[in-house]
Amino acid sequence: MTADHYFSAEPAAPEVRSEIVFNVAGRDYRLTVASGVFSAGRLDPGTAVLLRKGDLPGAGAAGTFLDLGCGYGPIACVLAAEAPGAVVHAVDVNARARELTSLNAQALELGDRVRVYAPDDVPGGTTYDQIWSNPPTHVGKAELHALMERWLPRLAPDGVAWLVINRNLGGDSLHAWLVGLGWSVERMASQRGFRVLKVTRKTD
Repeated sequence: MTADHYFSAEPAAPEVRSEIVFNVAGRDYRLTVASGVFSAGRLDPGTAVLLRKGDLPGAGAAGTFLDLGCGYGPIACVLAAEAPGAVVHAVDVNARARELTSLNAQALELGDRVRVYAPDDVPGGTTYDQIWSNPPTHVGKAELHALMERWLPRLAPDGVAWLVINRNLGGDSLHAWLVGLGWSVERMASQRGFRVLKVTRKTD
């Protein structure tokens, strides 16, 4: 038997739930987490850096946002809370993670605007005004690149993607690779070993 990973589609390990509490932009969040889901014991340090150093949407922001690799939903819930005029698509391969994201969004009264999908179930043709992701670097470089090649092209012409990558797990090489693909990439922060990258389409 192989061990479960947080990127397993159907975790086989027994589901043991607990709660975590964290604060982003002056707002407290209490979310349900469970075994078999990424960073179930705490808010992941990379996610914390992303939410602290990324340019969170303002209250007047609208459109459709993507939380790619949503886990139990911390990024999706923060985006929906900060931007009440936006809809957030929370996407994850892990069925347990998707269930928790739905549960957490409902508990925070955000369920009407946080829409949870498996990757293949996202409505075709959807484009995103913002993409936020703490992508699963442990899947390997090839899978990480495939993930970026699949989802970044859904960025709206004037959209922005915010990514956080562990420097020791390919943060700088991903930056260079994205530039090589023709994206405009800025390193906006470097904290606790993580790079926060802002990705946009190049303008002529």
